[in-house]
Amino acid sequence: MNEVRVGRTDLFAPRIGLGTAALGNFQRAISDADAIAVVEHALERGLRYLDTAPLYGHGLAEQRVGRAVAAAARDELVISTKVGRLLRPDAPRDETQYHDGVPFYVDVPPVGPVWDFSYDGVRRSVEESLQRTGLERFDVLLMHDPDDHLSEAATTGYAALRDLREAGLVRAIGAGMNHSAPLAELVRSCDLDVVLLAGRYTLLDQSAMADLLPACEEREVSVVIGGVFNSGVLVDPAPGASFDYIPARDEVVAKALAIQDVCRKYDVPLAAAALQFPLAHPRVSTVLIGARTVAELDDDLALLDVEIPPALWADLRNAGLIHAG
Repeated sequence: MNEVRVGRTDLFAPRIGLGTAALGNFQRAISDADAIAVVEHALERGLRYLDTAPLYGHGLAEQRVGRAVAAAARDELVISTKVGRLLRPDAPRDETQYHDGVPFYVDVPPVGPVWDFSYDGVRRSVEESLQRTGLERFDVLLMHDPDDHLSEAATTGYAALRDLREAGLVRAIGAGMNHSAPLAELVRSCDLDVVLLAGRYTLLDQSAMADLLPACEEREVSVVIGGVFNSGVLVDPAPGASFDYIPARDEVVAKALAIQDVCRKYDVPLAAAALQFPLAHPRVSTVLIGARTVAELDDDLALLDVEIPPALWADLRNAGLIHAG
């Protein structure tokens, strides 16, 4: 649970954090009590970085995080949430949040996300997140999935976050996405402290090495990594495994199986290699664990104790299974 500096700020964040999409009923509903128990157990185990968002459970995850940390020492925590989507009862259906007609978030409140990266919209989003969590402040604010809204995110959205940072109301600002190229654009055009990248710097997919990671090196921007298991295929690469939240293509499963074969040669669980892999990059400050149960959280933390010999990584490079860099 060592801490590292976030960008060039005075904020230090733990190397391991808890992502809370699963605690917002992502693909499966869980109770308030079970979700809160996961956060409380994470705090007991020493995790002090919690990442959430209005989108996660359409407010559920933020509410549950707020209740779980109510009795915790706030100054010991690093809490991040996101902006760019306001929750409204009359929201139009967002097809990006469905697969084959099934919503990613189930049993959620009767509100939906509405895109808004305007200056006032971002400020309003922060205020509403504070109300849902019951917190007085956030440590990190991230623009959430602005893929199709880059112009607004880089101007009015960024301006709102910049002003909040300058006023001392937040300590670090950035953006979080599932794609590295648009994140790299924002890093180059805005004065960001941190980015959250899901799924594009993993044992299976290092595409961020082509654009985002070099940009973050140049601008001294920290990188938080989510989705280290690529939705499950790097835990159990069996037919039908998920990749990017949907069934994985055959070639994706085949590559994961090939990586698993190398791991087995060294008696290393595939999931352990997947969880530890991103931590080696000098710009990666934190890796998020997305556990939905207390047992799953303990299992994930145990993977950090697995010793991985350097020869395993060398074999993966030599076989062309990870980036040569």
